[in-house]
Amino acid sequence: MRGPLTILGVPIDSVGTAGGTELGPVTLRELLGPEGFEDAGDTSQQIRGLERDPRNGWLAFDDIVKMTAEVRGRVAELTAEGKVPVVLGGCCTLLPAALAGARDSLGEIGLAYFDGHLDLFTGRTSPTGEGADFPVATTLGIAPDELLAELGSTPLVPPGRMVMIGARDEEELEMIAPFPEGLNIGRIEYRDDLRHEDLAKVGQSIAAELAADGGRFWLHLDVDVLDREGFPATDYLMPDGLSIAELKALMAPLGTSEGLVGVDITCFNPEKDPDHACGTALADLMRTTLGV
Repeated sequence: MRGPLTILGVPIDSVGTAGGTELGPVTLRELLGPEGFEDAGDTSQQIRGLERDPRNGWLAFDDIVKMTAEVRGRVAELTAEGKVPVVLGGCCTLLPAALAGARDSLGEIGLAYFDGHLDLFTGRTSPTGEGADFPVATTLGIAPDELLAELGSTPLVPPGRMVMIGARDEEELEMIAPFPEGLNIGRIEYRDDLRHEDLAKVGQSIAAELAADGGRFWLHLDVDVLDREGFPATDYLMPDGLSIAELKALMAPLGTSEGLVGVDITCFNPEKDPDHACGTALADLMRTTLGV
């Protein structure tokens, strides 16, 4: 039986300024409500800076390193206590730190990665330098040495135990080439691959794969996997994404799996959601998906 769901807020935005996704945790915490969750508060390290590091091309790199150390420690503490962190972001720059923390206390884990992007940029290929361009690359050990030192041994997740779901940015694929080829990622379900599938069965197969033989895994959600018409409260809007109903069908078998060790919800920008319609839908999605 898995441990208690425990909220941890990570109020960051890798654009390097205040506001935006930094405001996601406080808004989502309120919309989720306390029932069914413990609460571990928020991390404190913010991301500030508008210049790319000349050594590696990352924006606000020193703050990202500090944030990584803090999040890794907090997630390691929670998972060591048998709790299941529900990490409210913030942007997805936090993901490698969360994976490192879970790995520290639990050993090998897998990863279900719901995201409209593959996030395999490097400091050389990224058009922005924002930390949110790099989480999968960093997870695989493709990152500056100072950051890798804060994460411990990499890859944080064996590539063969990574499942990536919902990517659809053709321009990104051109810029990160030749990735993802040669990285040995276990399974990539592009958005186009899902159009004519029974999504509940796809979700069940992913959950079964990641939890096979007692395996454990982390669940990542970047809300830009959703279609921009149905969910405009994020910063990188794209057409042809999943609907909320489709995402529920895919995620539900994972969110209720005994193999789940943690989840993060990222890139929700409340400043683009004045009537709380998107936030309310997201909170309902998470409560349903996690079986609360």
